[in-house]
Formats: sequence, structure tokens, C-alpha cells
Amino acid sequence: MLAAHVLSTTAVSNTLVHKGSRTQSSSWAAAGSIDDMTAPLIVTRDQALLDELLRLAAAAGAQPDVAADGGAALRGWAGAPLVLVGADVAEDLARISPARRPGVYVVAWGVVADEMFRIALAVGAESVAQLPRSEAWLTELLTDLGDGAGPAAEALTVGVTGGSGGAGATTFAAALGQVGARRGRAVVVDADPLGPGVDRVLGLEDRDGVRWDGLCDTTGRLSARALREALPRREDLGALSWRAGPPGTLQAFAAREVLSAARRGHDLVVVDLPRTPDPLLDEIAARCDRLLVVVVPTVAGVASAVRTCARHRDPTTVRLVLRGRGIEPQQVARATGVPVLATMPDQRGLAEAIDLGLGPVRSRRSALGRAAGEVLDQLFLMRAAA
Repeated sequence: MLAAHVLSTTAVSNTLVHKGSRTQSSSWAAAGSIDDMTAPLIVTRDQALLDELLRLAAAAGAQPDVAADGGAALRGWAGAPLVLVGADVAEDLARISPARRPGVYVVAWGVVADEMFRIALAVGAESVAQLPRSEAWLTELLTDLGDGAGPAAEALTVGVTGGSGGAGATTFAAALGQVGARRGRAVVVDADPLGPGVDRVLGLEDRDGVRWDGLCDTTGRLSARALREALPRREDLGALSWRAGPPGTLQAFAAREVLSAARRGHDLVVVDLPRTPDPLLDEIAARCDRLLVVVVPTVAGVASAVRTCARHRDPTTVRLVLRGRGIEPQQVARATGVPVLATMPDQRGLAEAIDLGLGPVRSRRSALGRAAGEVLDQLFLMRAAA
């Protein structure tokens, strides 16, 4: 069922306007191709609605392309990261049956009739936004686009958990974040209130920035840019963790919004997950593209990993990372029913590196650096092939 957000109706003319530019008269600029496929696309003939959407786009730092009819809209339909369809042209567009794609929203003024939701479904829209109530929501959506985030540009999201206690899941999650930040924007999200804190493992505990306690009362949509800029970070690596002191509690709405905003605002999101069974944590794990279980290849470690892997609803997304020497990888894979993605020896000087605030990866040639790089290479290849 479609969600309602809020928008409008009126009339103008028929063609395409590039980059939100308009003539002073009611006629539109000549039709043409849309060259910049990073710009959002607005489809409407309602002058008042267009003015309002252009105002919101300007506030968000976005420069949209504008189409006044279905033919012009189709030229930019597939490439635009976001498409806002005015209620005035939604029915006409539905008759054309444009290709289904994410990031399409119908926008209308005030209360929307039930018929508009049927039309929005026919267009392939995710929801109907109603103005003026949805101004802030639309502005945040456009702001995310201005920062390179959008429905088609979400981060690879990797959950990391231990197959047994002391397997080193938090350390490996931090290592993935460090290596990933050399390739693009990365963030490590600490979902374990009883863990050491990923900010401490990464040497970011003294950096200013928001922690979970500042986000657990979040209401409404969280902006990707706002989250990224608020986090403690070192260059392209950010971390969301817990303040020192008594353990906190994850709030479901805040956790969902944080994960959504993190995915929109980064290239890689790593979630450090505790082993504790919990419906919210299981939901977060299910939202990850892949779940890595760090296993110590001993009899006790593998026995515990068998139970950990069995908890997760979709075993096809689970992979193992073996730390240390012991039982052969093929035997571990056979016992758990889950493929081994990487193996790594114990790393000398690991505790010292973390105590010095350098994070677990001091060198790309270290055991953790090589393993994390190999894992990310394989995960990005899997995603591209999916």
C-alpha cells in the first residue's frame, strides 16, 4: 500500500526545461535531451507546483531537470536519481506506462483523493507526497541527491557478527571500515551496546560527534548528509557508537532511520552486530546485503558458529570469515552449511595498534588489511553480479 506524504494542480505548457530554468512567459524552453543524469526530474504542467518544487530544490542545493509532458519525461526517466511527478500529469503518464524504477513519487497539493493512489501505483510511484505538509521530507530527499545519495546509489551494507564469544567481530568490522574508507565514504555502525565501542577500536573516541544517545529520540526522516557530517570521523571513515558509561538501548525507529541514512550517504556501511538474539537485531541483519560471521576454527568455535548461522532467515546472504588456524575451511563450511569467504591468521601487534588509537589496520599488507581487502573485493563483485 502506498504511503502518503503531500502535493498539487494547475497548468502551463508542453516540453522540457533543463536545469530548472524557465522563461518569463508561460511557454517552456525547446525540447531536448537531458544531458546530466545526476539531476532529479520534475514532471508537471502546474506552474504553482513547479515553483514550489523548484524552491525546495534550491533550498536543498539541487538543480532539477523539468519535463511538462510524458514524452519529455521519458527521455530522462531511467537516468534521473529521483523523479517527482505532479498530480496534474500523473494520469497521463500512467497511460504511457513508463518503465518501473525506484525513486518515483507523486506530488500533490493538500488532501489527496483515493483515486490518486491508484494512479500513483500505475505510474510506479513509491508514495504520494502532499504539500505543504511534506515540504521538509521532500527537501531532505533532494538534499540527499545533491550529495550524491539517492534510491539508485545506496551503499553496500555488511553486517558482522561473531560465531562465538571473542571471535573478533568488532575488530574485523573496524578493519572493513578502515579499508573501505580508502575506496570511498565508509561508516561503521555499532549495534552492540555491550561491546567495546567501534569508536574506541578505531581511535575515534576523542573526536566530536553524535552517538546513539543523541539519535534514539529521532523522529521523521534522517538526512544522509546530516548524519554523515554529525558523526565522529577521520577523513572518509565515520563511526556511530555508544558513549562511555552504562549500556544504552537501541530504539527501533532510530535504528531503521540511521541505517537508511547511512546507506544513502556512504559507499560502504559496516554494522557490528552482537550475538544476542533480538528481533530488532535480526531485522537489522536482514537489511544487510551480506552477513559475515567471524569464526575461530576450533571445535567449540565451530559448534557455536553452527547455531549462530542457523538463526538467520536467509542463509544465502551469510558468509564465514575464519580467524586463526585449526579446522580446515572445507570442514567448517560443511559443518555450518555456509561458504567460507576468507581466512586470516592472528595479527601480531593488534592490541598495541588499537591501544595507540591507530585502528586494527596499520598496513594494507597486515593480516587484517589483506583479509578485509579480499572480502570487500568479493562482496562488491557479488553485488555487481546480482
